[in-house]
Amino acid sequence: MPYKNIQELPEGVRNNLPQHAQEIYKEAFNSAWDQYADPDERRGGASREETAHRVAWSAVKNEYKKDSDGNWKQK
Repeated sequence: MPYKNIQELPEGVRNNLPQHAQEIYKEAFNSAWDQYADPDERRGGASREETAHRVAWSAVKNEYKKDSDGNWKQK
């Protein structure tokens, strides 16, 4: 279930991440969705969707971090 735009992202992503981070999330999710279509490519029997979400969060965390107030800020 790739995302066409950031408005389709899960509510937890939309409500917590800045727009640029949402764009990173969407692109990483969509890329991982394609890359991990084969179950043999995934770790620990994770679903395709779970794997794509993990990759997307990892991509966001490469460029953003939470500040002391819990808000996501660019590194």
